[in-house]
Amino acid sequence: MDERQDGTIIVAEVGTGHHGEKERAEELIEAAREAGADWVKTQVVWAEEILHPRCGVVPLPGGPVSLYERFRSLEVPEEFYEWFAARALEAGMRPLFSVFGMRSAALMGRLLAVFGGEIPAVKIASPELVYVQLLDAVRRLGMPVVLSSGVSLLGDIETSIGVLRGEGWMVPGWGRVEGDGKGVPVTLLHCVTAYPAPEEDYNLRVLPLLAGLFGVPVGVSDHSRDPELIPATAVALGARMIEKHLCLSHEGGGLDDPVALEPDEFARMVGAVRAVEGAGEEGLRVVREAYGARVEGVLGSGEKRLAPAERGNYGRSNRSIHVRRTVKAGSVLREEDLVVVRTEKMLRPGLPPVFLPVVVGRRVAREVEEGEGLRWEDLLP
Repeated sequence: MDERQDGTIIVAEVGTGHHGEKERAEELIEAAREAGADWVKTQVVWAEEILHPRCGVVPLPGGPVSLYERFRSLEVPEEFYEWFAARALEAGMRPLFSVFGMRSAALMGRLLAVFGGEIPAVKIASPELVYVQLLDAVRRLGMPVVLSSGVSLLGDIETSIGVLRGEGWMVPGWGRVEGDGKGVPVTLLHCVTAYPAPEEDYNLRVLPLLAGLFGVPVGVSDHSRDPELIPATAVALGARMIEKHLCLSHEGGGLDDPVALEPDEFARMVGAVRAVEGAGEEGLRVVREAYGARVEGVLGSGEKRLAPAERGNYGRSNRSIHVRRTVKAGSVLREEDLVVVRTEKMLRPGLPPVFLPVVVGRRVAREVEEGEGLRWEDLLP
């Protein structure tokens, strides 16, 4: 968390909505500032860190998209991210970056050398929560981590928190990858991985459970359409951070613009959060008076489970082990033959990333086509 700030940290996620254009990025940063955001976040996108080229077409709010090619179109020069950090700081906000692989984690190390503690944390998105090798690389930077926990189970979160605390992780049937005990501060964001996310799926009573189980500050990364309901109710239940997408217009052409808030909506959200934040223990009464019966619908049971809207994404939006290129039966797998990516809709999911040290060096039992997930049945005993 930001030691310079009391109260809830509000993060304006502009994502890739700037299209790599500095003028548009400046407009988004200024819109975030005027709306009352504390931090402004962008995403460090290199397609090959996230997807295999054969991942296919994905239905999104703006229509069907060839996802790998769309991500390729969102790539910008590394210098853009240094400019973005400097511009956010000039505007009086703190810059935050989502990283998706080893290259973008290394970039964060270079930005840290330039800006130091002015970059308050690094963000790990929900699909990367199971990517233990990336978490460990980010931990070694020594920066606080904001970790989203959509499309995850309690065991997934427990493993990721352990990695970020420097405890290492278990590889079932193989042994333990030892950590060095050097942990970093973690803020855990509850999230529903659906775009848009139905408000009745949010189960916000899970926030005190997560805070108690893991001993970390909690918050919400909100993809619902309503500007106020989820953020205000989350703060009443102890959320210390609220992240929500910001766009200049829903018709702006950005990947997330259809589910983002326009500046006036974002300002309404900030106002709602600050009103509840000032109510202390009376926060739930305040939100019930403001939003009526809808509040009960978003509180849920408090049990950590996959939300109905995201169940079909488990194992597909999460990272798994895929073959980079076709491997023939009888060949021995090398590390360069494998890639840890999101499966998405078209390809077959593979083994979780924790098994990477197990499969390297194993002999392949049958041909595995380029891009497909690697499974136990593909390997000789």
